[in-house]
Amino acid sequence: MKQILHFLFAIVLTITITSLSMAAEKQKMKGGSPIKSMSKDDLVKLAESGGPADIAKDATIMVPGPDGKLMEAKKGTNGFTCIPDIDGQAKPDPICADAASMQWVGDLMSSAPKPTNTVPGISYMAQGGWHFEKDGKILMKSEPGAKAVKEPPHWMVFWPFDSKTIGMASMPNKMGTYIMFEGTPYAHLMIYQNPNKMK
Repeated sequence: MKQILHFLFAIVLTITITSLSMAAEKQKMKGGSPIKSMSKDDLVKLAESGGPADIAKDATIMVPGPDGKLMEAKKGTNGFTCIPDIDGQAKPDPICADAASMQWVGDLMSSAPKPTNTVPGISYMAQGGWHFEKDGKILMKSEPGAKAVKEPPHWMVFWPFDSKTIGMASMPNKMGTYIMFEGTPYAHLMIYQNPNKMK
């Protein structure tokens, strides 16, 4: 049974990283991310900078290969995967995410009706990230007329959340915590807190 679960996870991970790679490539074609000119060692360091050092050091590291597709640069042991850039913007946004988060992201990238992870996912973006806004709302993906907004260092919980039920905002605010993608199956908790300064 354990072997079957490992095999299924490997399939999900492969689909996820391929989807992330394709999304990043589209952005790069628009003149975005500088990672295509970085060395493998620098890409590994950038990927590791996405999460707390004690997690990143034992995580699997995926970096773009010569063909632009993500490949394994270092095999991890703790169930986390770190990637040097996910949004393809001028400032890279590395992420370190656990298996449930990778499954969540894979579902989002493949336009699944809802996430299929059965436990909460935890992911870290210690260099900050990006989201796209239009008409006062955060979009699930970029579209004409949307603007890219830089986010500070943060971490996320990928699990169903309803801002009205828990009394939380659905946009970034001075409290530093909000529900992104409010009103969709992909609503999740955003916490503006530097993962490298967490105790």
